Amino acid sequence: MTFLLSLFLQLQVGDAAPVASPAAADSAALAADQAVAASSGLSLIDLVLAGGWIMLPLFLLLFLSVYIILERYLTIRKAGAVPESFMPGIGNLMVKGDLQGAKMLCAQNATPLARMIEKGIRRVGLPLSEIEASVENVGKIEIARLEKNINVLGIVAGIAPMLGFVGTIIGVIKIFYAISSTGDFGIAQISGGLYTKMVTSAAGLIVGIIAHIGYHWLSIMVERMVFRMEHSAVEFMDILQDN
Repeated sequence: MTFLLSLFLQLQVGDAAPVASPAAADSAALAADQAVAASSGLSLIDLVLAGGWIMLPLFLLLFLSVYIILERYLTIRKAGAVPESFMPGIGNLMVKGDLQGAKMLCAQNATPLARMIEKGIRRVGLPLSEIEASVENVGKIEIARLEKNINVLGIVAGIAPMLGFVGTIIGVIKIFYAISSTGDFGIAQISGGLYTKMVTSAAGLIVGIIAHIGYHWLSIMVERMVFRMEHSAVEFMDILQDN
């Protein structure tokens, strides 16, 4: 009898266990969903919106910087696309006295260097000092064209971090305003201001760094172009003096 009673109790426990398992499974699934939602974090758009209105001028400065960097890079690179045989070809034609052929060779290379040399060829017959002055003047004009808008990057590099600092001040003001309004100092009062403070500071620094790198990178490219043009101008004047 005792054996039958214990067997009956074991069967009752075994039958009750599966009944509780669906509820436990649902609880575990709900907890997992909550954990995933909590760990998802803020998206990039949420962070940008948290920065407030100050992000608009920062985005405009970023767009302006990227546009100038790409446009000037392509322009300077195209300006430096002069064949290595250009100056030797000019020298050979000048030795032969073929000024028209030299002009045509310059016309085939639509670059600042070719335009500078063409100006000197057109002044052949005048005193060397006047030819040299004409070549230098054209060279200065061409370099000024290459440097167009590069200084704007320097301005952006200085303004963007300052705008980010303005966002920092706005974030601090938000924090103190929330504290004074509620009379409490907690996470709810400081979180909004901290978002504005950190997001705008980071955005301002990123835009400033991009503009700063672009400014110096393009300046180095222009300096290399200036050196090449000066070297070619000296070479051209030597050709004139030898002939």
